[in-house]
Amino acid sequence: MTRKATGKFYKLGQSNKDTTGPIDLRILAGSELSLDCLSYGPDTFSDTSLKTIPELNQAIQANPVTWINVKNTTDTSSLQPLVDFFNLHELAIEDALKFHQRSKVDTYGDHLFIVMRVPSTKDASKIDTEQLALFLGKNYVISFQEQDGGASLEAVRERIRKDVGTIRKRGADYLAYVIIDLGIDAFFPILEEIGEKIETLEEKIISESPEKIPPNIHSLKLEILAVRRSVWPMRDSINSLCRDVSPYIGENTRFYFRDCYDHLSRIIDLVEMYRELSTDLLNIHLSSVNNRMNEIIKVLTIITTLFIPPTMIAGIYGMNFKPEKSPFNMPELSWYYGYPLALFLMMLTSGAVLIFLRHRKWL
Repeated sequence: MTRKATGKFYKLGQSNKDTTGPIDLRILAGSELSLDCLSYGPDTFSDTSLKTIPELNQAIQANPVTWINVKNTTDTSSLQPLVDFFNLHELAIEDALKFHQRSKVDTYGDHLFIVMRVPSTKDASKIDTEQLALFLGKNYVISFQEQDGGASLEAVRERIRKDVGTIRKRGADYLAYVIIDLGIDAFFPILEEIGEKIETLEEKIISESPEKIPPNIHSLKLEILAVRRSVWPMRDSINSLCRDVSPYIGENTRFYFRDCYDHLSRIIDLVEMYRELSTDLLNIHLSSVNNRMNEIIKVLTIITTLFIPPTMIAGIYGMNFKPEKSPFNMPELSWYYGYPLALFLMMLTSGAVLIFLRHRKWL
């Protein structure tokens, strides 16, 4: 395909159709949009921030493979020059800029469109995922990230900058594989962290207070569910990349996508295992609470049983023995502070029972 490094440019995937856009036509319409261009070949490399279409045209002509990364934007109008240049399908652009799409692979006339969910590193305090969309053409990859500072693709950039491995000797399809493989492998540390949380919860179920356990188990189940929702649809997408013949993915690269499929299968197996373990944790917690409650009820039943005979005798005789008949017949009835003393004894014994129950952690 021919491109001229002049003020005019031609769309990829079309016959040399001239456009009348000015030479200073801007790609970046605002400071919130970040668009980085990394182009490379076996012996060449360029890493710049694109501002104009001629800069993009020059980068594509200079190197066999071009990678453009777009972060944190939902503004279609600011990307229109880029869309026109690569002849990106409007439906694919709509899906790329509207997040929370289901993982999928769509084939258009000039490119493949791949959507996947990958772990986000924006907030390390919680497990979160974000959308990553890829446009794969003959000699370019365009990635759309949901968050600025989200999923880290810096490891891929470093491999290209330092010429590690064979990535600079291969085509755009291999670059797409490396990006997808990085996103898939990022789930393994998350699953390792989930496994450690499960082990910690197993130890706490017996030792900690029962009321602290259910919220932790619920949070754990939500994290597992978030990972499951991300990886399950991806397996079908990656499988289609392995199975279907595409002009944008070479036969050798398809073997690498099979490795991605294997990794996804391992992740799904771990997710399902952790789902079962989290359910078992909840069942163990409920069994522990029930056993604990049974022990409490047993002790309270014993205490209640001990007081049944005295209560029965007191109910029969009423405890109204005349004190003038004997000095042992309830002398408290004639005391000046007898009634306040009885109230004090009631409160004292009730407080002692309450302290005993709290000391045994029954309340």
